[in-house]
Amino acid sequence: MTESFRRDGEYEQYENPYQGARQHSSPVNPEWPPPPAYRPAQAEPVSTAPGTPAWPGGHQAMAGGEGGGNGGGTAVLPTVPAEPAPGAAPAARKRARGPFALLAAVAIVAAAIGGGTAYAFQELTGTDTAASSSTTASVVPSSKKGDVASIAAAVSPSVVEVGATLSNGTSTGSGVIITSGGEIVTNNHVVSGAQSIKVTTSDGKTYTAKVVGTDSKKDLALIKLEGASGLKPATLGNSSGVKVGDTVVAIGSPEGLSGTVTSGIVSALDRDVTVSTDENQGQQQGGGDGNWPFQFGGRQFNGDTGSSTTTYKAIQTDASLNPGNSGGALIDAGGNIIGINSAMYSASSSSGSSSSDAGSIGLGFAIPINTVKADLATLRSGSTS
Repeated sequence: MTESFRRDGEYEQYENPYQGARQHSSPVNPEWPPPPAYRPAQAEPVSTAPGTPAWPGGHQAMAGGEGGGNGGGTAVLPTVPAEPAPGAAPAARKRARGPFALLAAVAIVAAAIGGGTAYAFQELTGTDTAASSSTTASVVPSSKKGDVASIAAAVSPSVVEVGATLSNGTSTGSGVIITSGGEIVTNNHVVSGAQSIKVTTSDGKTYTAKVVGTDSKKDLALIKLEGASGLKPATLGNSSGVKVGDTVVAIGSPEGLSGTVTSGIVSALDRDVTVSTDENQGQQQGGGDGNWPFQFGGRQFNGDTGSSTTTYKAIQTDASLNPGNSGGALIDAGGNIIGINSAMYSASSSSGSSSSDAGSIGLGFAIPINTVKADLATLRSGSTS
C-alpha cells in the first residue's frame, strides 16, 4: 500500500527528492513515483488540514508548487463528498419550509372563514349556539357602519313578529332569532299566559312556537319554532361597551306592523326599570291598549304594575318604540344586538287622553344583551320562574 506521508528525515540532503539524483525512465524509488506534471483536470479541492488542499482521487499538491516541493507524491485519501452545487442548499431549504408554508396557508384560510366558522360548525353538528361578538365586530361592512339602511337590511331577517293568543284576547310583540334552528328571545310579558303562539318571519312565513323557558324577574322568555331551519340568527353584541350618545336602531312590529325600523341614540344607562311578574298582566295587555305597565323613577307608566314586581337595569333610548316593539332588537352601529326592547312610555295611558294621542315620546328601555346571554342557559333548561 502506498504511504500517504513522507518518512521523517528521508531525502533531507535535497530540497527536492529528485534534485542531484540521476533521472531514470522509471521512478527512483517505487514508493515515491514522480508527481504528474499537471494537475488532474476534473479535480475539485476539498477541506483537509488548514493550509493543505487535497485533490480527491488524484495527487496531493506540493508545498513548493506544481511538481516540486517537500515530499510530494501520490496521496491515498478517503473519498470526500463534494460540496453541494450552487442552488442545492436553497432547494433543500425550500423543501424544509414546505410544512411551514402548508401550515401558514391553513391559517390564512381559517382566518378568511373565521366569521362563518361557528355557524358552519353549528349546522354540521346540529347544535344550537347563539352567535355573539364584542361591540368591535361589525355585522355591516365597516364603510357602512352607522348607516341605518345597511343595519336594517342586515338585521331585519333576524327579527320576527310574535303573536300570542290569550284567554281574553291577543298579544302582539317581537322577537330576535338567535339560532338557525328557530330559538327566539322575546319578553316574558309578550307570551305570558299564552295558549298558543304564532311567529311570522321577515319573509312572511308563519310558524307555530312553543315556550321553552321564562324568567319573569328579567322579563325574558325563550321560544322555539316548530319545523324551522336555515333561519338567519342575529349577532349578540356586548352591552358593557355601550356608551351614552351611541347611535342605535330599533326593529320590531309595533301595532302589528312587522319590520318597522326606527333610530336614535342611547339616552342613559343602568336605569332601574320595574315591571310586573304577575301572569295576569300579560293577559291585561291583550285586553287593553297593548302597553306593558312599568315603573320608573317612582312613577307608574302604562297602568298599575301590581304587587308582584321585579327591577332590572336597562338601557334608555330615544329610538321610537311603540306597543308591539316589546321583545324586538336594539342594535348598535355595527349591526350587533345590544338590547331587547322591553318597555316604553305612552302618554295616553297615564294622562287619560284619547288613543289618537298615543305614540312614542322618546322614552324607551331595553334589557342589556349581556343580561340575556347570562340567562340563556337557564331559559334553555326549561325554567319557568
